[in-house]
Amino acid sequence: MGKLTGKVAAITGGNSGLGLAIAKRFKAEGASVAILGRNSETLESAVNEIGEDTISSKGDVRSLSDLDDFFSKISEHFGRLDIVVANAGGGKVCPIDQVDEATFDEMTDSNWKGAFFTIQKALPLMGKGGSIQLISSGANLKGLPAFSVYSGTKAAVRSLARCLAAELAPEGIRVNCLSPGCIETPVWTKVGVPADQVDGVKESMIPMIPMQRFGEPEEIASTALFLASDESSYVTGANIAADGGLAQV
Repeated sequence: MGKLTGKVAAITGGNSGLGLAIAKRFKAEGASVAILGRNSETLESAVNEIGEDTISSKGDVRSLSDLDDFFSKISEHFGRLDIVVANAGGGKVCPIDQVDEATFDEMTDSNWKGAFFTIQKALPLMGKGGSIQLISSGANLKGLPAFSVYSGTKAAVRSLARCLAAELAPEGIRVNCLSPGCIETPVWTKVGVPADQVDGVKESMIPMIPMQRFGEPEEIASTALFLASDESSYVTGANIAADGGLAQV
């Protein structure tokens, strides 16, 4: 029997990267899975990778109506929800004098607003024993040049986990924060690093990581599994760092 047998999990941004790795691991441990993503083609591919009893919904966490549709679909198909991973989000490396309002709003809406309303919309389907995890980042602790907006949104996500852990404890729902570090995913060009500079940027970051390597998506999925399962039944309000020590030492 898997660690999540009989559980229903919702994962935003579950069609690629860390979200897909988490979805696949949850499925392998017996969970039924629902994923939300913005790209129809990658959603279809992800459902095929994750396997049977997986549903998907096309939508953007910045849109409350898209979130309503996602959780309505979960309600109709599964009738309840045990696990939520608020994973969708993104960011850009941008010096403060180059941040315009559109860039600011894109990051805050995706990372902060999206996470907040994902949880709000999920709660009516959850009950005692539920587990919520918000995907933050080691950047919630570090002061890095050109990361001011992104780091601020991820610090807000960390704060949200603390507040909701206190608020939802009487309902028997645990809320934790998972903060990955540098992970081997195709995210680097999305944050504004030119494609021909990605390898150089990654190499320059290795000395900053005590474990001297980037993490693998499957390592983050293992940490997410711990937070979703009963093995973490006495853990709430925590920030679990899976970053090779980057923001810890």
